[in-house]
Amino acid sequence: QVQLVESGGELVQFGGSLRLSCTVSGSRIMLNGMNWYRQAPGNQRELVATITPYGMTRYADSVKGRFAISKSNAENTVYLQMNSLKPEDTAVYYCNRDPPWMTWGQGTQVTVSS
Repeated sequence: QVQLVESGGELVQFGGSLRLSCTVSGSRIMLNGMNWYRQAPGNQRELVATITPYGMTRYADSVKGRFAISKSNAENTVYLQMNSLKPEDTAVYYCNRDPPWMTWGQGTQVTVSS
């Protein structure tokens, strides 16, 4: 059974940086594309960043140039480096496979103050 545990979210000031982590158990991420998603209150969950099994990356236009997705196959962990954070980045951040497993983690809250 797949389990995902996201961490690293916290309250940060406008322009600050955070690094999120997502540790996966029950499946090897090296075999899968992995995504970071986010969901702000009242909004649908949106795709933020993707990393393919071969390490190619894609980003939503809203975060391009500010966020960077990476992974450690050895640690079975996916990361999201977030720089130049804005209040509109405030959301709960989740990771999952591309396409998603049915299971989701609890997410990690990122709050950016203006």
